[in-house]
Amino acid sequence: MLNILNKIFSSTNNLNSINHRFLKLRRDTNIEKIFDAIESYSEEAEIRYVGGCVRKIINKEKVDDIDLATNIEPRKVKEALENKNINYFETGIEHGTITALIENDKFEITSLRSDIKTDGRHAEIEFTTDWIKDAERRDFTINSIYADINGNLFDPFNGKKDLEDGLIKFVGEPEKRIKEDYLRILRYFRFFALYSKKDHHAETKKIIKKNIVGIKELSSERLLDELKKIFKSNCFIKLCKVEFSYEIICAVFPEFKRIELFKKFNDYAKNNLYSLDFAFFLSLLILDNTDNSDYFFYKFNISKKNQKRIELIKEFYFSKKLPIKMNSQNLWKIFYFNGKEGLIDILNYKIFTSKKFDKNLVNQINYFKNKEKPKLSITGGDLIKDFGIPEGEMVGKKLKEIENIWINNNFKISDKNLKKILEN
Repeated sequence: MLNILNKIFSSTNNLNSINHRFLKLRRDTNIEKIFDAIESYSEEAEIRYVGGCVRKIINKEKVDDIDLATNIEPRKVKEALENKNINYFETGIEHGTITALIENDKFEITSLRSDIKTDGRHAEIEFTTDWIKDAERRDFTINSIYADINGNLFDPFNGKKDLEDGLIKFVGEPEKRIKEDYLRILRYFRFFALYSKKDHHAETKKIIKKNIVGIKELSSERLLDELKKIFKSNCFIKLCKVEFSYEIICAVFPEFKRIELFKKFNDYAKNNLYSLDFAFFLSLLILDNTDNSDYFFYKFNISKKNQKRIELIKEFYFSKKLPIKMNSQNLWKIFYFNGKEGLIDILNYKIFTSKKFDKNLVNQINYFKNKEKPKLSITGGDLIKDFGIPEGEMVGKKLKEIENIWINNNFKISDKNLKKILEN
């Protein structure tokens, strides 16, 4: 086995540009301490970069997560880190993952493993020292590339070539990989949108259609987490432009009642969607004049905070009330009652759902970003102390009258109006 590995490593030693980018990662992070901790644990202990960080370095992308693989078991990983006084926590100990912490850097270290039993959702695993076995249980060839600290690649399934050729290929038999974990269907579409230079292969399409029903076996948490990754990867619009990708996304998320918007975005929306957050992204997909959003909240356990944000947009655009004009006075009222975030969500929703781009709405967003919520300067204490209003219900009633006049007069109130309210 060592001879095979040495041959593979030696064949990649000429990858100077890749080696240079790994060297930069070595300089910019504390990764060297992790390699030292594992490799000094014993003569047999090895550790390598794996997965997304290797893929991104080869593709000249920014590396935001560092995943590592090692041939020692989790118990020994913890001992190795403790020997070097490196903090860690158990993020997925049942699957062999330990997360090491050095200053602001996080490193996910996973012990080599093979899947011995799968049911489409979970896998029973056993740890191994065989790098090939670990590679065999991974999803795509572009995610089964390993590298040592210097950037020398171990690439048993030619993932580097597939990445360069724009091919998204499953490791081994596609149907077997999918049946091991049906989430791989969604992961396939994410990587397809990010890296593919070809159309979907006919056989892959056939296998995905055959197995799409398996998505129902997955938890809503895993589905939502993968959707977040698709959004953060800035590739959702691209997915919607490819008919087969669009068809499957609609099948996986039937609650996306307005997904067709993503095919019709104006230029501003196309260029600025990913500068916004995930909750707003969901509002574009699920809001209509039915209870569809309520069902989505329940099914995917959306946080109360994000529910409230999305419900505000729905109330503004889909209630039976007369539409509110987007003039300055009304926008200030929205700001006062719903806060800056609520106002910006409402303005953005109009921008992103309109066929034509309205620059004035963007100007309004930029204007209100630097404003503070209006604050009524008169308090209940002032009414009691300065105006002789007796404590009790009357204070609240008068204060409410004052606030209403103040709001409807562009957040100003004259002494005359104030006197009139207090004398009645």
